[in-house]
Amino acid sequence: MDTASSVATRPIPRVPGALPLLGHAPTLIRDPFGFFLSLRDHADDRGLVRIQLGSMPVYMATTPERLHEVLVDKGRWFEKGRFFQRLKRLAGEGLSTADGELHKRNRRFLAPLFGPKRIADYSLIMSRNARRLSDSWQPGQQVDIYKESAGYSIDSIAMSLFSTDVGTPAVETIRTELPVLLDMLLKRAASPKILDRLPVRYNRVFDRASARLTEVIDQVITTAHAGGHAEEHDDLLAQLLRAQVHDDVPVRLSDVQIRDEVATLLFAGAETTASTLAWAWHYLAHHPEVDRQVVAEVLEVVGPDRPVTIEDVPRLTLIRRVLDEVIRLHGVTFLMRRSIAPVTLADVTLPAGTEVAFSMYAVHRDPEAFEDPHTFNPDRWLNPGTKRSFMPFGGGNRKCIGDQFALAETTIAIAEVLRDWRMTPVSGHTPRQVISAVARPDRVPMTVQPRNPTPSRPGR
Repeated sequence: MDTASSVATRPIPRVPGALPLLGHAPTLIRDPFGFFLSLRDHADDRGLVRIQLGSMPVYMATTPERLHEVLVDKGRWFEKGRFFQRLKRLAGEGLSTADGELHKRNRRFLAPLFGPKRIADYSLIMSRNARRLSDSWQPGQQVDIYKESAGYSIDSIAMSLFSTDVGTPAVETIRTELPVLLDMLLKRAASPKILDRLPVRYNRVFDRASARLTEVIDQVITTAHAGGHAEEHDDLLAQLLRAQVHDDVPVRLSDVQIRDEVATLLFAGAETTASTLAWAWHYLAHHPEVDRQVVAEVLEVVGPDRPVTIEDVPRLTLIRRVLDEVIRLHGVTFLMRRSIAPVTLADVTLPAGTEVAFSMYAVHRDPEAFEDPHTFNPDRWLNPGTKRSFMPFGGGNRKCIGDQFALAETTIAIAEVLRDWRMTPVSGHTPRQVISAVARPDRVPMTVQPRNPTPSRPGR
């Protein structure tokens, strides 16, 4: 009997193939993308279907309408739920995992850190890092664009967090340990909790990387306190260290809360940007006419040698369409919410404590919402109506607080790099999607050649 069937006009269908004790977790882990895409075929006309994670029933929202209902229309009736509880070993009570009043307080505290003025400040770091990446290549060099994108992404967020030498010990650890944690994220969240205690390899590796990342962030915070960092600097760490006034009351985060927020910013921002950039350069290399149009737009808006600035970002409209298309095709793979009170989706009233999940990756490939949904087509975004089914950064009170940071970071990198370099895919490898927080590529090998025989900037 479905949990929700007694309060629905008709029962919610179940996905076949659940195993005793494990449910659909083995299938999800073995072929996550195929599994998520198949859910629509098992769902009813309300866009709802039931799966099992271990012995726990989970109700999947499989259409843009149901997704909007969960995140926006009925968002106040949900908390983060099981998926994010399993991530607290990594992010503690940071913004991505906190619920209720703690989430409201943390979001109010962090919102000014991602306002327009702050994003403009961070964009100087992004532009400098993008130029450094571009200047590091040699004509004819073969590079893994995903690794290059990951380095740029981690450096940009780490340097925005730690603008001085105080963060130097953390950056290499972040570069090493963060990808390990992200690779194992979904396995950890989808598996029964009892498996966390088994001495299997992925548990040992996850726990070791998590402990090392926590240790190095704690060291940075201790060093920052001792050196008066909050009084002398204005990076993200300094802002977290300082008290802020909300409703006429000074609020100061504890060191544990600061560590949780730093870990959350790293976890949420690094891999998503790296994946988006790598896929964008992959598709542009395979669509030379779109690539040509992107470069023409950059030259028209920015020129041949001026650094790309935050003021240029909203004018690079084709790059934004490319980014939207990449995020649609390779976005967030799997998230969950838990109802805090009885809540009605379509004509189904779910009891308090019900786990509801969704895959933006699958919803954004819904053929009823997106024509030819598995095809890269930036021009689909010329139709304003397409946006109605698109929620790249979530929605409601849980909408990603760093969306403008991410859009600036990716836009600046694409513009800076493609102005200088033409990318050619290396034969013998087709990038394969790897399950993680987003559908990232395994690797994207490219040969880079100067776009012009004369370097666009002095010193190349």
